[in-house]
Amino acid sequence: MKKTLMTGILAVSVMIFGAMAQAVEIEGAAPDFTLRSSLEKNLRLSEHKGQVVMINFWASWCGPCRQEMPLMQEIYDKYKKFGFTIMAVNVDEDPSLADEFLNDVSVTFPILYDTKNEVSEMYNVEAMPTSIMVDRNGNMRYLHKGYQPGFEEKYAKEVKKLIRE
Repeated sequence: MKKTLMTGILAVSVMIFGAMAQAVEIEGAAPDFTLRSSLEKNLRLSEHKGQVVMINFWASWCGPCRQEMPLMQEIYDKYKKFGFTIMAVNVDEDPSLADEFLNDVSVTFPILYDTKNEVSEMYNVEAMPTSIMVDRNGNMRYLHKGYQPGFEEKYAKEVKKLIRE
């Protein structure tokens, strides 16, 4: 029963959030935050000034997040040597759900835990996943709501552009 319910929720999330998938250019300083990370220490966004940062809000129950995560790892592997990082902010109230998900999908970039949804509220996250590209000066440049296959190509293009600036 529980597995059937989760499958239904995943299917509905794919339909709802996939239909909402969009990307737009944005501007303004990225609000600073500090969250506990999978690295067993707190990470602060402002400590990454000088790097291009992809802030990715995701949840363990989100089907598109499951599709996107391994593709983000490929982008991270390709561009980290050029000053790119990913801060993957999990919004589950129970961080063990994120950890369980990560047993199946291995990533090397930091996972942060927003168990009270304070950071996702600060960024007005309306869809799962939501990704925000932040330039080396700490300014938000691109916003992606939802995920559809092919977004990873847009991510890579934006990362390359921001690295070159």
